Amino acid sequence: MSPLFDTVLVANRGEIACRIIRTLKDLGIRSVAVYSEPDAGARHVREADEALCIGPAAAIESYLNIAAIVAACRESGAQAVHPGYGFLSENQAFAQALKDAGITFIGPSVEALNVMGDKIRSKNHVAAAGVPLVPGISKAGLSDADLTAAAQGIGFPLLIKPSAGGGGKGMHNVYSIQELPATLATARRVAAAAFGDDTLFLERLVANPRHIEVQILGDNFGNVVHLGERECSLQRRHQKVIEEAPSPLLTGMADGAAVRARIGAAACAAAASVNYTGAGTVEFIVSNDTPDEFFFMEMNTRLQVEHPVTEMVARVDGEPLDLVQWQLRIAAGEPITFSQEAVSAEGHAVEARVYAENPAQGFLPSAGTVVVLDESVAGRPGVRVDSSLLQGLEISADYDPMLAKVIAWGTDRDQALERLDAALHDYVVLGVPTNVEYLRLLLADPDVQAGRLDTTLIERKLPELAFRTLDADDYAAAALLTRGSAPEVGLGERLASLGPWGRTDGWRLGDAAPWRLAFAGVGRTAVVTVSGSRDGSAEEGAGVVHVSGDELPDGGAHTARLVDAGIGVELEWDGQKRQYRFARNGSEVLLGSGGWTASVQLLGRDAVTARMLEGLERDEAAADPQVRSPMPGTVTMLNVSNGDKVQAGTVLLAVEAMKMEHQLVAAIAGTVHVGVAVGSLVKADQVVATIVPDLSTDTELPDASHEKSTKDS
Repeated sequence: MSPLFDTVLVANRGEIACRIIRTLKDLGIRSVAVYSEPDAGARHVREADEALCIGPAAAIESYLNIAAIVAACRESGAQAVHPGYGFLSENQAFAQALKDAGITFIGPSVEALNVMGDKIRSKNHVAAAGVPLVPGISKAGLSDADLTAAAQGIGFPLLIKPSAGGGGKGMHNVYSIQELPATLATARRVAAAAFGDDTLFLERLVANPRHIEVQILGDNFGNVVHLGERECSLQRRHQKVIEEAPSPLLTGMADGAAVRARIGAAACAAAASVNYTGAGTVEFIVSNDTPDEFFFMEMNTRLQVEHPVTEMVARVDGEPLDLVQWQLRIAAGEPITFSQEAVSAEGHAVEARVYAENPAQGFLPSAGTVVVLDESVAGRPGVRVDSSLLQGLEISADYDPMLAKVIAWGTDRDQALERLDAALHDYVVLGVPTNVEYLRLLLADPDVQAGRLDTTLIERKLPELAFRTLDADDYAAAALLTRGSAPEVGLGERLASLGPWGRTDGWRLGDAAPWRLAFAGVGRTAVVTVSGSRDGSAEEGAGVVHVSGDELPDGGAHTARLVDAGIGVELEWDGQKRQYRFARNGSEVLLGSGGWTASVQLLGRDAVTARMLEGLERDEAAADPQVRSPMPGTVTMLNVSNGDKVQAGTVLLAVEAMKMEHQLVAAIAGTVHVGVAVGSLVKADQVVATIVPDLSTDTELPDASHEKSTKDS
């Protein structure tokens, strides 16, 4: 191999920055990381040979700051920039700025970015190359009136898409003409905020659709090859969740090999039409009803999140390949050294994206500190983990919520799915809620197991997914684990100075005193009484645990023992066993078991009393006049002003975090008082608006208790 670059700057963060740095180290190339102020302790910063701060938390002032990144290249002596994905990876102005500065952009040419970076322009361009398109309208400068007029001819249902978009952001399904005006307004607002461009276009919504994409490589000598397809049909709100290669649809078709060859050739034709160089992906939509037809959606002019499944399956002359290495080689002027005939596929690979979010609570983005991290599953046969996580890392709401990817390879699809589920079962992150339990529920679905996929499957299946809630056994586990956990650092020395009065083990003459703990979980509290040995070990006899609480199932007596299971702890009761990972974070008790995680708050006497009084005083049927943000984020839209009259259900404002916009509505009718402005940063559970109920003569209160509850709130 000819010499490549001496120094490469990675203009990104998170797991993709770590993944690129890994290949740079393998090639002996010096790596330079850039980071925002809150990312100073991030994993990619630690793993790079050099790291430079480029600005504050706001991406527009750091990771999207072209001038700052070019300056970092000059300061570090970087000869080339790898943009990863997201941020500036498909930004034409960024590629031009690097070109003007004499720095190599590890990606396609400015001209290719110009054509393929705009969805309207790209569709019109590839149509001339004979690539099939979905019916729709895609012109620049279309007004809402133009789109509404065209919608009637396209027919419903249809799909609104932002021209400059990616990752499903700003895409909306519309099923009737009545829905169109409000949805267009939302789509334009989201597109403008996310991409700086509110241009929209419309497509017919393909029935029973599957999302299949083809990985391509192109060089500076006119060579273009494809490396097979990936199936990305498991999506939620157009955001991919689980991806695999090859597509089970094409694998299961009688003429699948012929369709695979045609879709690969179409992808190469689209790339060749813009003289594409580097790694890219051409995305197609395929209907389950007519699987031998496919339609071009867009071309991603960068590395994809799901590229690992291609790397684990694709072979060139029987050997695996590294897509990042090929990006570097092509950018350095090397030709592709293999033909299409040399490319083959071996086995099957499936990838699951681990997000900082809480699916059981409407997929709200989550934040926090990684207290416990175990990614040792990466050492298993056929399992790979691409991650940005570190123990002690602070996860904020400033950036995309994806934390890691767990990928499994098998000789066939069944083995790959089995290995992935087993890896997710033992993959542990405590301190930040994640979607791992949700991923396992999806993988266990019969349709997913059988490969009967489409892009609406997740939305249909969500109501059926049985997310586990805290039960009596979990509270018993929290009590036993808390009782056996290490005390606060330095606490023993302080208490020892008090003599026997400083003991906290409840020692007394005669029988051991029961140990009583109160916990608050999601929507409920529980009181746990433990009697028996201090650690519940089998040698000293089992601890007898009694759990009682608000609507807790099976809240009676449990006989439990704490057993060291090597990977954390194992609780055994009544012949049943459940393994837990456990941590204390102040008064918060963190539990994890088989991908499920939860936290409960250890309550002191004052907190227990306060909760009891609150429960007595609150009328459970009364709506809350305070509107709180369900997540930390930024206020992106205000729909009302102070003093406005609102009805129950009126949209008041929108909060955005981690690429997700959440609209907050009024629970009751009345006069609204807003405490935030557009651009305000809010915390989770922060009161952002208050509604004063209208107590006019025609407003009838149910009873005096309702009035008291409203006033006290």
